Parts: sequence; structure tokens; C-alpha cells
Amino acid sequence: MLQLNGAGKRYGRKVLFEGLDWLITSRDRAGLVGANGAGKTTLLKVLAGLESLDYGSLTTTRGTTTGYLPQDGLSLSGRTVFDECMSVFAGLLAMEQELETLTHQMSDLDHAGPEYAAVAERFHRVESEFRTRDGYALEARVGTVLNGLGFRKEDWTRPTETFSGGWQMRIALARLLLEQPNLLLLDEPTNHLDLEARNWLEEYLAGYPYACVLISHDRYFLDVTVRKIAEIWNKSVHFYSGNYEQYLKQKTEHHQQLEAAYRNQRERIEQLEAFISRFRYQATKARQVQSRIKELEKIERIEIPPEEKTIHFTFPQPKASGRIVAEFQNVTKCYGEKFVFGGAGFIIERGDRVALVGVNGAGKSTLIKLLAGIEPLTTGEYRLGHNAEVDYFAQDQYKELDPNARLIDDFGDAAPRKTQTELRSLLGCFLFSEDDVFKRIGVLSGGERNRYALARMLLSPSNFLLLDEPTNHLDMRAKDVLLEALARFTGTVVFVSHDRYFIDKLATRVFEIEDGEIRVFPGNYEDYLWRKSGKPLEFVPEPPAPALEPARAAVAQRVNPMKVRKLKDRAQSLEGEIAQLESSIAGTEASLATFVSTAETVRLTSLLAEQRARLEGLMSEWEEVSESLEARP
Repeated sequence: MLQLNGAGKRYGRKVLFEGLDWLITSRDRAGLVGANGAGKTTLLKVLAGLESLDYGSLTTTRGTTTGYLPQDGLSLSGRTVFDECMSVFAGLLAMEQELETLTHQMSDLDHAGPEYAAVAERFHRVESEFRTRDGYALEARVGTVLNGLGFRKEDWTRPTETFSGGWQMRIALARLLLEQPNLLLLDEPTNHLDLEARNWLEEYLAGYPYACVLISHDRYFLDVTVRKIAEIWNKSVHFYSGNYEQYLKQKTEHHQQLEAAYRNQRERIEQLEAFISRFRYQATKARQVQSRIKELEKIERIEIPPEEKTIHFTFPQPKASGRIVAEFQNVTKCYGEKFVFGGAGFIIERGDRVALVGVNGAGKSTLIKLLAGIEPLTTGEYRLGHNAEVDYFAQDQYKELDPNARLIDDFGDAAPRKTQTELRSLLGCFLFSEDDVFKRIGVLSGGERNRYALARMLLSPSNFLLLDEPTNHLDMRAKDVLLEALARFTGTVVFVSHDRYFIDKLATRVFEIEDGEIRVFPGNYEDYLWRKSGKPLEFVPEPPAPALEPARAAVAQRVNPMKVRKLKDRAQSLEGEIAQLESSIAGTEASLATFVSTAETVRLTSLLAEQRARLEGLMSEWEEVSESLEARP
């Protein structure tokens, strides 16, 4: 369908990639990965025909259509959202109009005349094609895509220009999905999507009938949507079969094989050089020396490109807060007549890592602002725990920065004990490298400034972090550094993120905001989805293929090791949560033994009941997990 031969591209004096041979077939699902600035977006634009090659050629099969979604920058106007999406079906809408015209003509013509027969024949021909191309379901198709991408019914009739940049990109994505080009090219399509819209897009792409090449910094999204990885690395494009997780394993194995081959080659080269050096001037060894010189000249030297340095960043650990960090009692929040949520009651304890989930507009950012104390409650009570100190990272945190300060200077002021090398390494981890560190904050884009604000806050965090979409504008490397640092953090974290992998790895509890209520779920996002589905926790052995021999069939019946590993991890996590909760219950019981006031006794009694109910739920889940592990073959 599309083929690159010996393709190469430069950016100024820098070679992005060269010698690229790539055949994209009609049902390919490929993910483009590589370091920031490696050339992923440029290669995607080459495939879209928006950039030319400096070397090689691009051949496209006749009839191939491509659809390209950039990271941002699109702006639509002049139509409602629904009409904008319907406009992609211009050909079918013209057919529909013609069918209506033909119908009126037939009603006016003599049914026995030759003119009626010609019009009727034309009608049946057009109507057949219209039906074959699913013309009668156009509005339903548009509605399905708009619903999936998070547009409410009342949004469909709004003019496109009234939407923000992120929602404009959703409209552009909806158009592209409805067009169904032969080759779908998506540059970070999940940037402006919440979790629900991402989940829908994953399912949509799974059933997409044509080829798709995409760039994404969301590991989970890549894992479930692609079957091939193309990595731009060291001026070349390397291909790996499978999804992102399989690519990481194959890359490690490939690097190990390369290092082994390099060591073997070095040993052989050293042997040849030693022989030549020792016997170069002995006439009796002249033939053997010449033979080894020729062998040495023919050796194609193996080179091991430098690996990108892995950065490990650990927060300065904060002073400990009290056991209870934050408590809501019957809290309601409204903006005028707009009701956000009500009757909210929960406790956040020291060490909790709480993920807030819900559709866009459900109230996630509002809840974080209430916890930060920058938004007032409408009704109810909010208690901040003993020694709890709040650090709040907003989506527009960059507005708090000094626009005239240079990055390296401002960063150094926030961490005076760190060396210039350490500061530059950390800035590099958050995608500020080389001369970027000398830029003034005011010249950075909004996304860059927010990314810098996050890095700056992490240098000296408080013990109660409130993070509103900290993973925005971060690539996988920066997300990994942030994830590792938060996992080691001894304080308490409440966060909003649309990155499924990030939530799964970090969260110990999930607060769902839906239909004006806040519901609390133990565990990570995967545990939350399982509980929402109502499915029993069990493992079904994979059935063997009918033609397997007995020995192979026994192997096929084994439980998926990935599922077993997840079960073991969950059991271990539950044991830790249970131990922590039992300790908390003992502390509450001890507090109840000393009378302070009637109000305090009522509060502690309510807290103890909630803790015991939570413990019962955790114990029940632990028993189910343990039984599943014991029952495995």
C-alpha cells in the first residue's frame, strides 16, 4: 500500500534517519517510538505526504487515502460539531439529495412512459450504492463517534469555534475516524482525551478495517493498539514485532546479543592484531601474516551506539504527617445553580496514593482545588490532618513562575545544594537539554512551562501532594522518572492523570466522580475496572488446540504466567494495605479509650466503622485472590 526505499531525512545539519526500507500493508498496526527530537513526527508527516524526503523514495499504491492528525494546532469554525462531522460524507449526502430529487420526479412522471423507466433505473442504481455504503446510518455513525469521544448530546449543536483547543482536536479526530482513510496517521491522539475516551478509542482502533501508524507516550495505549513497533534510534529505524511491552523485551535481548557479538569480535580482532604484531617480520610466517591482515581488513566492525542515560530521581522525603491527612464529611460543591457533587465523605490516610477518575467535567479538578483549600465548600466540613502540608500542582501552574528567570538559575534557586551537572540532568529528564536550560521561562510554550513547574515542585515537595494532570506534556522517559519518584515518596498523593499505565502503577485507591457522587475503590485502575464490571476474580486455563499432543496440551493448559504474576502482586499489595489498616484501627480504638468530647467520640466511632468496613472488603478480596492462586495448576 505504501513503501519507503532507502529513505532519509535531515533537519538542518542533523540526520534524523537514513537507509529506511518500510512496507506498510493494508492492515498494519504500527507504533512509532524514539527519544524526543528523534524524528517521529517528521517521519509521520513524510508518510502523510506533508514532508519530502532528502534521500530515497516513497511509493503509494493507487487508491490509497491517508488521514493525518497532528498533535495540536487545528482550528475549526463555521459549522456545528455535528455538521462538521457529517461534512466528511459529502459524496453520500449528495447521493441522498439526488435520491430525494429522483423520488419527486418519479411521482410526477407517467409510470408507463420511457422517461419514468430511465429515472427509476437511475434511482435503483444510486439507492443500491447508497445502501451498500451504509448511507442510511450516517447520523448513527456520527453519534457513536461523538459519544465515544466524550461529546454530550447538547454539544452536537454548538459551533465548533466555541470549543477549546483540546476539544477542537477531538472534533478533528472524530472527522478522521468517520472518513476511515486507508492509512490512519495519528500523532499523540490521546493527548486531549480523558480515560473513558481513550478506552473507547482503543476499542475503535481494534476494529479499524485499514492500516494505522501512531505516536503515543501512553504505554498501555500502545500495548493494546499496535502489533509492530518502529523505533527511531541512532539515525536508523529498527522494527520489532508485537506491542510496546514485547518491544522492550526484544530490544533488551537485541542489545545483549549485540554486546556479545561485539565482545567476540573484539577478541578475534585482538588475536589477529597480536599475531600480526608478533610475526610481521618473520619470513617463515609471511603468508600467515598476510592472511590475517586480509581477514582483519574484511571484518565489518560492530558498533554499539551510546544508550540514553537512565535518570533516577528521588524526592527529598518530607516530615511525617498525622495518620489522617484529610477528611471530608457530607461535602457538597456547586457553582451557582450548577451542581458538581454532594454528600461526599471520605478519609485520606498517610501514604495513600489516590487517583481521581471520571469523565471530563465530572469534578476531578474541582475536588483537588477543594483539598488544596483554594475553592470553598458549598456545604459540609473539610479537615486537614495534623502536620499535613499541601503542595498543589495545577494544570496552569506555569502562571506562578517568573517569566524573566532563566531555567537553570531558577532551578538552582529551588535546589541550592545540587551541582550544575545534577540540575542539568534533571532538567534533561523533563525534556530540557543543551541550550534549552538557558532559556527564559517567558519564552517557553504553555506545555513546556507546566513541565518545568512540575520538575521545580518535585525538588522540595510537601507531605501532601495534589497533582492535576502531572503527566501532560511528558514523554515516556519523563513519566518513568516521575512514576519512580512518586512510588518512593513517603508522603500522600492525590492525582488526576489520563495515563492508564501511570495510574495502574501508582494508585492504591481510586475515587470515582460520577453523577454527582464520589465513590471510593481500593486498589489501582485495573482493580477499579474489575469491581465496576462485577466479574468474579478467577483464572480460566487456556484450552489446548484440538491437534496438540498430550505433552504440548499439558503446557497449553497452564495458567497465563502474566495473570499469575498480577495475582501475586495484588495479594502482596493487599497484605500491606490490611496491615496498615489494622494498625490504623488499633490507633482509633486506643483514641476512643480516652474521652475528649462527645463530638470527638462520635467522629472516632464513625471513623472506626468505616475502617472496619474497609478492612472487611480488603480481607474478602484477599481471600478470593489467595483461593485463585491456590487453585492454579
